[in-house]
Amino acid sequence: MTETLFYQVAVQSPLRRLFDYLPPSGFGPTLPVGVRVTVPFGKRAVTGIVVSSTSSSDYPADKLKSISAILDTAPLLPPVLFEVLLWAARYYQHPLGEVLASALPTLLRKGGDLPQQSFWRLSTHGKGLPADALRRAPSQQALLQLLQVHDQLSREAIDAAGISTATIRSLKNKALIENFSSTVSGQGFDANGELDLLGEAPLSLSPDQQAALGHIEFHTYNSYLIDGETGSGKTEVYLQAIANVLRHGRQALVLIPEINLSPQTLARFRARFNCPIALIHSGLSERQRLEAWWAAANGSAGIVIGTRSAAFVPLQSPGIIIVDEEHDSSFKQQEGFRYSARDVAVMRANRENIPLLLGSATPSLESLYNCTQQRYHHLSIKGRHGGAVQAQWQLVDICHSQLNTGFSQSAINAIETQLAEGNQILVFLNRRGFAPTLMCHDCGWVANCKHCDAHLTVHTHKPGLHCHHCESRHALPQACPDCASQQLNYLGQGTERSEATLQALFPAAKVHRVDRDTTGNKRAMEGLLEEINTNEPCILVGTQMLAKGHHFPGVTLVVVLDADTSLFSADFRALEKMGQLITQVAGRAGRGEKPGVVMIQSHHCEHPVFELLSQHSYGKFAQHLLRERQFSAMPPFTNAALIRAEFHQGGEALGLLHKARDYLESQVPSSPALRYLGPFPAAMEKRGGRYRYQLTLIGVERRALHQLLGALSHWFEQQKEARKVRWSIDVDPQDSI
Repeated sequence: MTETLFYQVAVQSPLRRLFDYLPPSGFGPTLPVGVRVTVPFGKRAVTGIVVSSTSSSDYPADKLKSISAILDTAPLLPPVLFEVLLWAARYYQHPLGEVLASALPTLLRKGGDLPQQSFWRLSTHGKGLPADALRRAPSQQALLQLLQVHDQLSREAIDAAGISTATIRSLKNKALIENFSSTVSGQGFDANGELDLLGEAPLSLSPDQQAALGHIEFHTYNSYLIDGETGSGKTEVYLQAIANVLRHGRQALVLIPEINLSPQTLARFRARFNCPIALIHSGLSERQRLEAWWAAANGSAGIVIGTRSAAFVPLQSPGIIIVDEEHDSSFKQQEGFRYSARDVAVMRANRENIPLLLGSATPSLESLYNCTQQRYHHLSIKGRHGGAVQAQWQLVDICHSQLNTGFSQSAINAIETQLAEGNQILVFLNRRGFAPTLMCHDCGWVANCKHCDAHLTVHTHKPGLHCHHCESRHALPQACPDCASQQLNYLGQGTERSEATLQALFPAAKVHRVDRDTTGNKRAMEGLLEEINTNEPCILVGTQMLAKGHHFPGVTLVVVLDADTSLFSADFRALEKMGQLITQVAGRAGRGEKPGVVMIQSHHCEHPVFELLSQHSYGKFAQHLLRERQFSAMPPFTNAALIRAEFHQGGEALGLLHKARDYLESQVPSSPALRYLGPFPAAMEKRGGRYRYQLTLIGVERRALHQLLGALSHWFEQQKEARKVRWSIDVDPQDSI
């Protein structure tokens, strides 16, 4: 009698469990782990992924349904990546079906097919030609020789070799080459190929850069924190490390924090390397994302550059992972599957047995702590590449000062001087819109969002009142809705107001605003960067978009308008984030041949944070914060998790968290080794029409904390209240705890 085989399938569902299915009718061989299948799920047919097979099930065979269809002949996710995804589901306490789905492009999640890629190969006639048969047509001979070395090449690979469409057409017309489509990868270029890997010569390295590169072991796992001030040449170390990997026929994965960094990053990588590069981020269409994902998976892309989700992109032959600006909070997903791409990259590099480079001018306290624990190798790069010097910092005390819409007279004079000298100026204000508050002068009415505990922001570019939390929009009122007064005042300032002020003060100057409102179009940021990099005199005013990784050699002055916002925040990470942001934005000044100046406007110039940062002592600043964290037993010296609950009636969410704390206390009573804080209202209690509460767990032992979180997630699923209240578990949270 043949033994019945059952398959455990992960389905994209909030349920933290696998589902048992029978094999398809008449199917003989065992299905491999990782293939996609179509299964009946309730009244729907959904796409699932086979996780395991077993000879027994907790359910009678006659009660189980059969798999409807098999979508793949082989797993789409390599075994090592599959193991990393299983780990991520356990570590972040998230349903496995949703975690596995997050690693696939949307079209594949919906059961779509892999893209058919176009390749070129020699025809029967072409295979019989000697290598120098086309010596009178050098470009045609070059393509002929490439296809004699490689059985087949994708169009991207041929483009990377600098061969034109006209050359391809000529060989096709001579019946020497032919085109075909396949989901199978073409051969990538290696060190022995006819094509030189480098499109341009690498830059000479400073002693510190050379030492950092020399420390990297390319054939085993190690994590390296490359700690170099802005402009020190970390990217050049990345590029030369990638070249080493590519020469051995392996791929490089580069994670960047923002979509807006991708055009300049891609341009620099394409200038350096003659190999196909895949770009993966949320701004792509579903078809573009699938094609880039498949180029990475089948090995035709030697380099993969992407934002957070690219941490889960499959690679045919992984050789190195690089996380640029590793401190950036954008690497932490804040909704749904709340993973950290940086930490996933650490685990993935470990499982792949390849090196991991974490780069930053302002390393996170977690990474610095891991260096002290000898989990990471700390590699420092001192000074700026090419002889540029650090900008001079000036703290501008604005107490009792008369400000012109947020600008001190010192800042206005400095901007005027730099413009007269033909330089560029960057004005930093991390607040979009024209003004953060609209208030009636006569009765004190304030325009608040009905759905959030927040003021509505005044926008004048596309006039209206906007909530930057729930994205609701309203028309600008002509009069106060409470007292009908027309004395409506704009309080505070945003980037729109700063732009208008600067244009009024310097009418002959070009003023470019850089924020989410001006860079919404796909090519908006790319076009703006091209204009800025002409080095024509101008003023840039914008948010943290300007602080991250941009190289503006023409900027000689940076003005930070509102540096005090995080000094007294309830978020224990606020000072760390503020120090990183100010240091990063200050690093945009003086990156070219001319020296730079950084002006910080503050009401608290004597604060030790500004004292340390103004001395170019981010390292001392970080050590100061680490001592505070150790004294208060906060991360990274402990481990934290945040239990969130939200509902359109506050009592329901708060009640669920009170029950959750009672359950947790019954399992592991509160002690110095495991503390419970709350439940308390979130920093913004009401958002998007829902009332939000949170319960914090802080534990000394990571393993014990995760065992308790696993038990809690199962407890939640058994509670009737939890079925209507939206709840989540956030491991290693990055916002307020």
